Amino acid sequence: MRKLSLIAILLVATSALTQQIKGEYVETRSADIYTGQCFANGEMNLAGDQAILAWHIQEGSWDGVSVAGLSIVGAVKAQATLGDPYGKPYPAKSVLLVDSHATPEQRQALINFAQEQGGELLRHVMKVMDVPIDMQVFQEHHARASIRAGKFVTIETRPIGEDDHLCGNEATFYPPLTQTTHAMPAVAMTDQYQGQGLNVTWTLHDKRSAFVGTFAR
Repeated sequence: MRKLSLIAILLVATSALTQQIKGEYVETRSADIYTGQCFANGEMNLAGDQAILAWHIQEGSWDGVSVAGLSIVGAVKAQATLGDPYGKPYPAKSVLLVDSHATPEQRQALINFAQEQGGELLRHVMKVMDVPIDMQVFQEHHARASIRAGKFVTIETRPIGEDDHLCGNEATFYPPLTQTTHAMPAVAMTDQYQGQGLNVTWTLHDKRSAFVGTFAR
């Protein structure tokens, strides 16, 4: 009995080393996520195969390494509209942009964390780049965020307003692509990826295609 208790304690301690982490999350897509079903159906198989996922760790560790204050961004090109239950988006290609302030140990921990969070989205990484990342989520203005990841990623979001209701039947049509503790749909005033590795770049404006929220593990 005592031996089993010691094993249980060790398992809990090991889990705590890798999973005590929380922070802010921003996601954009190339299809509207806050929309009516008719609009969503109109974009399926034509858009929504591109996404950007960004995490800013406010506190905590991953793989026993403190990553507090650091950020990581993933850009994704899938094979079909992400979230379409009848689509086949995988395998997807991805590029990871890692906070240039990270040490080598922190860099690997951030990569491991993002791949754990992203699952199939970030399984096939074509390129990893170390860049300065400025990620701000303005808590006093719900759903407003700003991200700059080197010269490759630019995101600006704002809250959804009355003028963004086009058909009157809008709802959060797609859930977030990764695990969150809270996520609010938002308008992506700018959603831009201008890097290599995905065989595609994009610059989109004023789409109801973003989530701004928080995560915890």
